[in-house]
Amino acid sequence: MGAFDLSGSKALVTGASRGIGRAIALAYAQAGADVALVSRSAEPLREVAKEIEALGRQAVVIPADLTDREAAAASVHTAIDALGRLDTVVNNAGGSNFLVEFKDLRLSGWDKLLRLNLDSAMAVCHAVAPHLLGRGSGSVINIASVAARGAPFLAPYAAAKAGLVALTKSLAIEWGAAGVRVNALCPGWTATDLNRNLWEDEASGQATIRTVPMARWGTAEEMAHPAVFLAAPASAYMTGQVLSIDGGLTAAS
Repeated sequence: MGAFDLSGSKALVTGASRGIGRAIALAYAQAGADVALVSRSAEPLREVAKEIEALGRQAVVIPADLTDREAAAASVHTAIDALGRLDTVVNNAGGSNFLVEFKDLRLSGWDKLLRLNLDSAMAVCHAVAPHLLGRGSGSVINIASVAARGAPFLAPYAAAKAGLVALTKSLAIEWGAAGVRVNALCPGWTATDLNRNLWEDEASGQATIRTVPMARWGTAEEMAHPAVFLAAPASAYMTGQVLSIDGGLTAAS
């Protein structure tokens, strides 16, 4: 088995219907993995599943709202039942659909983004822990964000992603001796459907990335390749790390 080969492995990817999650799911299938796909909407997942099956891999469609802890746990158990086991878990579900000054923030908005970006990943990790620890192997990859350093007008999102980084490091320490690795991937500005209004507009798109040394937006595929690395034997001695894929943004600030 090659250093970046996932042949025969089984993965669960949340938020898999579009953007970075979809790209990761397809990259895993291309590397040889069977993939359980989780998202709120079933139909977009079925389209991703067709692409995975066209690559000769198994795809399992699991519609679920991961902000519901019981639904999150059920999705993990469904994936294990369907695939037989899990080797890799990618907590990608998340996002923010508003920008607001903190003083004007509705507290319900805070709760919503914390549930979506932190609690959902926690619930998945909690549900899958007995399985991974019992097997004595596995890789958990939490998709955080460079916003975890702090981001104006995105306080709840930034706080949730910072919490996800802290959760990642805490679990890496707790689970390391059992052979389970936990790492975080922090995308920078990535051109996906969620922020299409920014990158499709030339003026706002350029203003957004003006502090990025590589002077361009990243792609979902450029986030997926490092996720393959974190799932593969190539990263076998790597845990508790935060890998920023951001065109140099954090290096320049």
